[in-house]
Amino acid sequence: MTLDVARRFDAMAATYDVLEPWYEHLYEVMHRILRLTLARGGGRALDAGCGTGFQAALLRGFGYETHGLDIAAGMLAVARRRLPKIPAVQGTIEELPYATGCFDAIVCCGSTLSFASDAARALHEFGRVLRPDGLLLLECEHRGRLDLAWALVNSVTGDRLGYGLTPTQAWRQIVGNGADGVWTEYPGYGPMRLFRARELRALLRAAGLTPVKVWGIHAATNLIPSTVLHRERVGPVLASVYRGLRALDRRLARFPLARAIANSLMVLARKGRTATGVE
Repeated sequence: MTLDVARRFDAMAATYDVLEPWYEHLYEVMHRILRLTLARGGGRALDAGCGTGFQAALLRGFGYETHGLDIAAGMLAVARRRLPKIPAVQGTIEELPYATGCFDAIVCCGSTLSFASDAARALHEFGRVLRPDGLLLLECEHRGRLDLAWALVNSVTGDRLGYGLTPTQAWRQIVGNGADGVWTEYPGYGPMRLFRARELRALLRAAGLTPVKVWGIHAATNLIPSTVLHRERVGPVLASVYRGLRALDRRLARFPLARAIANSLMVLARKGRTATGVE
């Protein structure tokens, strides 16, 4: 991760917990999946890219001895005020300041991996600090997202939706197939890497982590452009439509179609065990 990423998130720290409609749904589904997969508790857990401590608070509630790490000092300051008893350190996921095999579970949400300069190295670090049979729950930006189509439409209609991309840029992120993945520029967040599910599974396996299950988040809901849902308020009609799409999205999260067009992927992986779940 770069200092530019740290500066961007430092600037957001004071208002990061004011959830826009987009994030209300994202965190609701993420936290439901977290409860399904990690609520057994016990042992040590790391919230990698902990931000203001949302996931760390859940992990502590599950009974884990919880640690937090983030690149942004401003985010860590909020997390430390919220969770003063949880050790929270500044650092990057590409170079974790922890001993080998010291965690039973790692949660890496908030698209943290999509901001990493070297995703493969970050995943190897997760594999290094996990104990055998340890679990990684990872959320990142998806290459197949429907939002790429909205960005293309926006680029030829006067940027009314606010994606801020030229037609060439919008088209490249749809068809691009570089060896280092596809990167997009999202308003307010800067460059983010988009992952295909198969690419992510290959990176996980190379790091000694076996994918167990994959979910898609923001598939049905992305029938509304994400830039619209990033506003603090939407009109009553759109809010009603969005509530219906959220209910549909929750039902679709585990199905292949949702994974194919979802804005975010969430993956559960295990260290040192043959695959037992869905691909």
